[in-house]
Amino acid sequence: MKLAMLGTGKIVQDALLALREVPEITVDSVFARPQSRAKAEKLAAEWQIPHVYTDMQALLASDCVIYVGLANRVHVPYAELALRGGHDVIMEKPFAPCGSDVAAIRALAKKQGQLIIEAVTPFFLPNFAVIRESLPKLGRIRAVQANYSQYSSRYDAYRAGTVLPAFDPARFGGALYDINIYNLNLIIALFGKPQEARYTANCGFNGIDTSGVATLRYKDFFATAVGAKDSASPGFFTVQGEDGWLRVDGAPNELPSVTVAQDGKEKTFRENRYAHRMVHEFQAIARLFAERDTQTIDEHLAISQAVMETVDALRASAALPFPDTH
Repeated sequence: MKLAMLGTGKIVQDALLALREVPEITVDSVFARPQSRAKAEKLAAEWQIPHVYTDMQALLASDCVIYVGLANRVHVPYAELALRGGHDVIMEKPFAPCGSDVAAIRALAKKQGQLIIEAVTPFFLPNFAVIRESLPKLGRIRAVQANYSQYSSRYDAYRAGTVLPAFDPARFGGALYDINIYNLNLIIALFGKPQEARYTANCGFNGIDTSGVATLRYKDFFATAVGAKDSASPGFFTVQGEDGWLRVDGAPNELPSVTVAQDGKEKTFRENRYAHRMVHEFQAIARLFAERDTQTIDEHLAISQAVMETVDALRASAALPFPDTH
């Protein structure tokens, strides 16, 4: 599979590191806006990428799968261009600004006969399979907690009054759209869309949520998801059931280990095979696309839509600023 990388930022460079261990995928090109051509050429030289594009129409003449690693606010328009141009798409998180956008992109992909999937790392990790397979052993679930808190490299600038995209409401910045998305994906993939969702946020001078707690109501339990870009703590994910519990020690986007406790006995699993969290993800997506596995891909898209519909509810409950996207 040949891949065209849209963007030159941190997530694209992180993906390129992982792709060194995925021989099924060849990075054919990198796309950037004309004003960022020098940065794209430097990236291409560093990673031995054959082609650099600043014209999207020229890129669409290629036969590459399109990886959308651009800023959050332009995920949807570039995905639409790629799908209408006859390309399969890998979308970085968050998939779209709101649930209705996810639904529209799903419909477009189906109409065009193309594939699109969100690159949500945890779903493709072997330790995620351990969690999913362990849940029935825990009995009736009574509490779920997730925490992913990481002091942002852009937060010092924000504290000094400079608003970079990571803390810009107009660019869908903030903790909910960024770091807490992993927590929400993990919870919703395992337990479905919540009955109710509320968000309590610490907001900065421009109204952006620098950290916050999402509370999700299910039939038998509450789940809480803490995401912070203004402070740090060890990441974790826990599920408490009447007959046992499980705990992830580490960031919810990496799931480095899973400990399952039942009948007074604990067992720890470390099934992930690669140091880089994105290797399993790219391997799995390459296989899904090669096999045109529309059923599995649609199951992932259903999670993406449920997550963004939940984000809609969370954002509304906290009255967070939201730019007009149309």
